[in-house]
Amino acid sequence: MKTLIDWIDNRTGIRHAVNEALYENIPGGSRWRYVWGSTLVFAFMVQLITGIFLWASYSPNAKGAWESVYFIQYEMQGGWMLRGIHHFMAQMMIVLLALHFLQVVIDGAYRAPREFNFWTGLILMQIVLGLSLTGYLLPWDQKGFWATRVATNLAGLLPWIGDDVQKIVVGGTDYGHATLTRFFALHAGVLPAALIGVLFLHMVLFRRHGVTAVGADKRPAAYFWPDQVLKDAVACLAVMVVVMFFVLRGYFFAGEDHSGLPIEAHLGAELGAPADPSTPFSAARPEWYFLFLFQFLKYFPGEAEIYGAIVIPVVIMISLFLMPLVGNWKIGHGFNIALIVALLGGAGFLSFVAIQEDRANESYHLATEEAERNAIRAIQLVQAPSGIPETGAVSLMRNDPKTQGPVLFAANCNSCHAYNPVAELLPFDSLRGEGLVPPAPVSGPNLYGFGTSKWVKAFLTPNPVRMEAEIVRKDEERAGKLGPQQSNDPKEIEVVPINSFHFFGGTSHLEGEMAGYVTETMSDKDEWSDEDLAAIVAALAAQSGIESEAELGPDKIARGNELLASEDHCAMCHNYDAESDYGDAVDLNGFGSRQWLMDFISNPSAARFYGDNNDRMPAFNEDPHNEVSNRIARRDLEIIVDWLRTDWYEPQPAPAGAEYEEPSPEADVAAPTS
Repeated sequence: MKTLIDWIDNRTGIRHAVNEALYENIPGGSRWRYVWGSTLVFAFMVQLITGIFLWASYSPNAKGAWESVYFIQYEMQGGWMLRGIHHFMAQMMIVLLALHFLQVVIDGAYRAPREFNFWTGLILMQIVLGLSLTGYLLPWDQKGFWATRVATNLAGLLPWIGDDVQKIVVGGTDYGHATLTRFFALHAGVLPAALIGVLFLHMVLFRRHGVTAVGADKRPAAYFWPDQVLKDAVACLAVMVVVMFFVLRGYFFAGEDHSGLPIEAHLGAELGAPADPSTPFSAARPEWYFLFLFQFLKYFPGEAEIYGAIVIPVVIMISLFLMPLVGNWKIGHGFNIALIVALLGGAGFLSFVAIQEDRANESYHLATEEAERNAIRAIQLVQAPSGIPETGAVSLMRNDPKTQGPVLFAANCNSCHAYNPVAELLPFDSLRGEGLVPPAPVSGPNLYGFGTSKWVKAFLTPNPVRMEAEIVRKDEERAGKLGPQQSNDPKEIEVVPINSFHFFGGTSHLEGEMAGYVTETMSDKDEWSDEDLAAIVAALAAQSGIESEAELGPDKIARGNELLASEDHCAMCHNYDAESDYGDAVDLNGFGSRQWLMDFISNPSAARFYGDNNDRMPAFNEDPHNEVSNRIARRDLEIIVDWLRTDWYEPQPAPAGAEYEEPSPEADVAAPTS
């Protein structure tokens, strides 16, 4: 072994290099305050190693980036840990930079002859911040996409060349594949290479001038090995422990409800829903270390934004680069310390203000809650038996009724229709309550729970049902339609008959034949017994297919079908299970089913529906072969209908205490959740 080492040393001079590195003289001996530089080098090496492993499984393209990050997080052995370490170590580097910078300024380690060492350190700081900014986009999720979009828009503020610089950074006029590839090239290639080069120069300059000794006259000198090496090693270990705490904290704080997701969803770094340029993201915020700049820009609205984004930051950076020159003045060192403390304190204060404003911002809370739901939903859809389609994971979200239904309903239906639960009328479970559209003054019926047995029962029950007045009473005239008030408090419960705005809105059907038949004829027990009424409810609800026949009762359904087809009962007006011409009223064949709703919304004036009796509801998709002539795209209409019917994929909850298991290939990916 000695012969081998001697041979290597003869060819490389390794013994001399090791001696130079380990036996550097430290005036005043080892100090804990000297560890920050070593921890920064350690953090960068960790980033380099984890980054290479992540690179091996990452796909830098707009179609596959999110999917590859999902693979790393959920499929690759230990991938969640790699992502977590890389993510949180990047944030730790910012903290270590601030501490190292503060220590250098306080110790006066920037003054002659160490000016160039200090300037290379400032350049390293800019490179690290650049790495943080470019890495934020790479998961290609909503949070990173929209936060990066806001950040890169600042490049457009540069005088004269702003638009051109922004196009170069973005890769064109819009954000997409070219943007991602540019950021990946910067993050994985250009910036790391620049950091290694500048770091090498920084270390050479540091070795040339040595440590800036503090208290050297009070303590004896010592070598770098072993005392300072031990302190550096302990500090690096402490850094790793802190990082691992944040990587693993989800294991301890995730709670019992994992929303059907594996534990990896709560470990490592967060992964939001896939980036979708067509869906704005109100919860977009920069990482905490850029939050001060985000808050600072709020004080420079409009054309003044250039001062907050460009002018003042440039002036501050110039001031930092001038520190070695200012430090030569009599009071220069004290001024530099005051400046750096003021800058760090100001950044901390602005970050605190930003956090407090977000805490008091209800819209932001709603946006973050929606973002969390969408992130969970994206993973659920990807882990469904159907998996990720060729069009990418973003198409799963775009075509998901659970998340897109409320959005499309609000855009196309909410001007006339409400979608709100009603106390004691339709007390559904919390699942149906997610993503409710806020109440609005409406002229059409409330579509919450349409087609379910509870809705049909409420519609056909002659006795009035109870309903929250604050949902349905919009003015005195409408309140009169609802019956006598029980209290002047709008939150009290009122009596609501079938001829209410809940069922018919403000249409002519509010006082039409159906409302009269229910309140007058169906209230007669000799005409309609409770058993017959229950049978009709079961039969109509069975037509929609939202609930199973076993839940509704096969015997009830059979009896209800007889009543629906009887000319003495429903068939006197409605067509049901017959080959005769349509009746005067709405066709009940397939009532509330997906196809029935599609056909009805497409053209409510069709002969099988309202015909000439249609009151104000327009045709939305009358010609499926000509999308341009329609009010809504066919696919959007399908999503709305599926959402109204709660017809979407939902993972089956695991039994209490059981570990998460992948859904079986035989699972019904579109099973109703009611």
